[in-house]
Amino acid sequence: MPPPEARIDTLVDLFRRTVSAEKANLLNYKRAGAWHAVSARELDQKTRATAMGLYALGVRAGDRVALLAENSPEWTIADLGTLNCGAADVPIYATQSPRQVAYILDDAGVEVIFVSTREQYQRVREALDAALRLRSIILFEPFETDDRRVMSFDQLLERGRAADADEPNLYATLRASVASDSLATLIYTSGTTGEPKGVMLTHGNIVSNVLASAGILPFDSESVVLSSLPLSHIFERSGFYLYLYGHATIFYAESIDLVGQNMREVRPHFLTSVPRLFEKIHDRAMERAESNGRVQGAIARWAVEVAKDWAEVASRHGKVGLWLNLKRTLAVKLVFARWRASMGGRIRFFVSGGAPLSADLARIFYGAGLPILQGYGLTESSPVISANTPAENRLGSVGRPLEGVSVRIAEDGEVLCSGPNIMRGYYNRPAETAAALQRDGDGRTWLHTGDIGHLDADGFLFITDRKKDLLKTSGGKYIAPQPIENAIRQSRFVNQVVVIGDGRKFPAALIVPNMDALASYAALKGIAYTSPKELLEEARIVDLIDRQVAKYTAELSQYEKIKAVTLLGRELTVENGELTPTLKVRRRIVVEKYKDLIDRMYAAKESVVSR
Repeated sequence: MPPPEARIDTLVDLFRRTVSAEKANLLNYKRAGAWHAVSARELDQKTRATAMGLYALGVRAGDRVALLAENSPEWTIADLGTLNCGAADVPIYATQSPRQVAYILDDAGVEVIFVSTREQYQRVREALDAALRLRSIILFEPFETDDRRVMSFDQLLERGRAADADEPNLYATLRASVASDSLATLIYTSGTTGEPKGVMLTHGNIVSNVLASAGILPFDSESVVLSSLPLSHIFERSGFYLYLYGHATIFYAESIDLVGQNMREVRPHFLTSVPRLFEKIHDRAMERAESNGRVQGAIARWAVEVAKDWAEVASRHGKVGLWLNLKRTLAVKLVFARWRASMGGRIRFFVSGGAPLSADLARIFYGAGLPILQGYGLTESSPVISANTPAENRLGSVGRPLEGVSVRIAEDGEVLCSGPNIMRGYYNRPAETAAALQRDGDGRTWLHTGDIGHLDADGFLFITDRKKDLLKTSGGKYIAPQPIENAIRQSRFVNQVVVIGDGRKFPAALIVPNMDALASYAALKGIAYTSPKELLEEARIVDLIDRQVAKYTAELSQYEKIKAVTLLGRELTVENGELTPTLKVRRRIVVEKYKDLIDRMYAAKESVVSR
């Protein structure tokens, strides 16, 4: 473990601590089928060259530098180089639509951007061309282009080394100018209007969260971790800083689809992810058992029930009876030992965030000897507000608030949060900032999270609902439903539409068709039917609506696209409680009313996908 610093106020301080002790395999990545290592010394040298290269390009304190790339050492070096230069970075999801990329670049006033590959550059070329303030594009993967703004990452490093040789004291000066209240990053999150909002997080915001998290999660120089979520997500990024702080050995997963394979290769002790990954692990394990015959399937189902029963008692430090302990021991031997082996065999715990974790799934993994520590937070809180710990893991809760973070419940049940982790505000959005950050009579500023919850007698926080209208998939993606609904309603065949998907694997839609338009279409195509119900079940009508949805949502990012549609045979009305008096959809009421129909829709779609 490197010697601790007297004080860590900024991410620059945290980075300095990381590279103060040599480590040959600090960062590890896989290319061309083999794993390669980046040492602490190499990370230090390339971060310095990046910072100086950015300065040579004219980047100054407070300027915004964007990152549009998949996870890689280059992503981390670009991030740290930007921070050590005194600038703020603007991470952009590698899957975001060109329209959203263009909006973010314009709104943030980005002048320099890092882009990963030729494919990524070509995908967003129009957005880059439309960004008026953008003057430099740095490519991790060099290739020939007629764009004069483009240079390779190696060229940036060369420029940085030359600038460093000319002014060897400048790097120290740039780093010294970074303060706790300096802007570190501008992270764009989806708003209810559809246009993302830039969350301003300072160095002090993020560092306070990392240090508080380090107090409850035991990462150290012997720890091996696998980084699997996009670093553009504050959840993974703050976790990555935590790994650096602990001087852990960090492996970048090749992709979310290869996490299982990578886990078997690197045998991590820890993994941070979203509930969707744990759902996949469970589903695949059960599918494998069922495919091995009826007996193996029955044993797996029995083991899962035993795990849930055992976890319910053991997680609350209750006395587990001898018979239940014996059954659990047998379940581990027959079933869960294979689960652990498939994940490398060394997992101590998982950390889950970004979306609600199913209580049943938490019990299964806990009983299997693979505990999942669920936490809670928002981008606006840097991000962690509360978290369970290895010693205190109350299943179903999101844990206790971190040290230094205060949580209270408003009269309407909304979760409010105050502490050093709370954002500075939304960039260029004073009205939204004022609504989200409110100073109370105690003189403290409280973040209104938009979530409904309660604290139990022991201080554990439980999230029960969402005050906001945003949907959040089980993969942790926020989706603003209203813009999608407005787009789909452009079709002449659509009367009403309700986008759903909160806590689900993907978004779907309930659609009330325009029956007159469908009748005309049926007559044109020679489709015979005897009732409206029969018409809505006709395969050619279902295909028509699917094509209409795809047409009017073509510009959405992949995670926002509708993956399943169900047609409703009657209109949503105020009288039935499905619409407000101003004709806004009461989404929660609709979801409750059509729960069985929705469950069948998702089950059918997931069955098709799984095959």
